[in-house]
Amino acid sequence: MNISSRFRSVAFAAIAAAGIGLAGAAHADSGTIRFSVYKAAFFVGGSGGEGTLTFHGRHYPISIGGISGGLAFGASKTYFQGTVRHIRRAQDVGGIYGAAGGGGAVGKGAQMIVMTNDKGAQLELTGKQVGLQVNADISGLNITVK
Repeated sequence: MNISSRFRSVAFAAIAAAGIGLAGAAHADSGTIRFSVYKAAFFVGGSGGEGTLTFHGRHYPISIGGISGGLAFGASKTYFQGTVRHIRRAQDVGGIYGAAGGGGAVGKGAQMIVMTNDKGAQLELTGKQVGLQVNADISGLNITVK
């Protein structure tokens, strides 16, 4: 086998491998998500809520649960909305999301967060918080698609 033939074989294999990788990414899609979360904390906190995932024109109810630990105290309700990316089906949104953050609100406040679960689903959320909440904590969020 001469050098030109080897080069063509390697180039063909590289292009084919790149095409396979792009084909998998091309099938991932995005949707929109809205939910509200109630949170109460005194160093260790808990949260819960519900909302809706909209994906391919269908609406899926979701439930939210979570726990946080660190410097946190107060109670609040936060309304989140945003985009969920890198999903192939609605159930890909379900799972545990983790984030480290800090913030606070007295009365009304705004929050923005990006989180990813173990399936690769990425949440890009903005929200409005109502209540008294001060935190510098590590939070976990569990989303269940019903």
